[in-house]
Amino acid sequence: MSRSRRKPEDADKAWEEAFSAVDHTPLLSKLGVEVSRDNLKLALTHRSFANEHNHLPNNERLEFVGDAILGLIVAAKLFELYPSRPESDLSPMRASIVSRYGLADIAREIGLGEHVLIGKGEEHTGGREKESILADTTEAVLGAIYLEHGFETARGVILRLFDEKMRHATVSAKNKDWKTALQVRLAELKLPVAEYRSEATGPDHDQTFHSEALVDGVPRGTGIGPNKKLAEQEAAQKALAYLRDHAAEATLGHA
Repeated sequence: MSRSRRKPEDADKAWEEAFSAVDHTPLLSKLGVEVSRDNLKLALTHRSFANEHNHLPNNERLEFVGDAILGLIVAAKLFELYPSRPESDLSPMRASIVSRYGLADIAREIGLGEHVLIGKGEEHTGGREKESILADTTEAVLGAIYLEHGFETARGVILRLFDEKMRHATVSAKNKDWKTALQVRLAELKLPVAEYRSEATGPDHDQTFHSEALVDGVPRGTGIGPNKKLAEQEAAQKALAYLRDHAAEATLGHA
């Protein structure tokens, strides 16, 4: 039977089977909140999967809600964290945090990619690692949490997931999120997402973290800091500097 002639009950069965094929408990654990089966299934359903299965519902409406809630909560928290900052600083800070790349970064931290329901075409072209799909699904999940549990619960989840990004907004020069900047550049060069390798030395109460930023599997930047996040930011900054001068070398074999 062709896709266009697939019976609605067959599409619903395929939807349920695809959702049930993955254990979503680890994702819910990282989110720190329970989400009903139906709401989570809808939030994880990308339009590519929906369109391949008799145009099932997809997560775009939830994404719309999540985008609005996320922007409001991040804006309010930045207003609180940086009382002396003018709007001209706060706006780009918020834009960076809720950007496609900022959201995709959060999605990777919680392992969201393996839970997304995508179509065969997207699966074959690395859809689970695409910034647009990861970002949109993150917003959809946040939208589902808001609609099911209300504003305060959604606020708690967002503040916890985005805490480091918001508090790091003034750590680097000119509020630069170097990991996001590096990912933007890698996307422009059509290179895989950066990977980070970190280790800690010293006693638990006074650790120093050493990180490497790997571009296409090759270390291109190193960083040292009092925590993993700052060490990775420094490594990302150095990797970005490397790419400015050696883009041709880094992309060799990816033409």
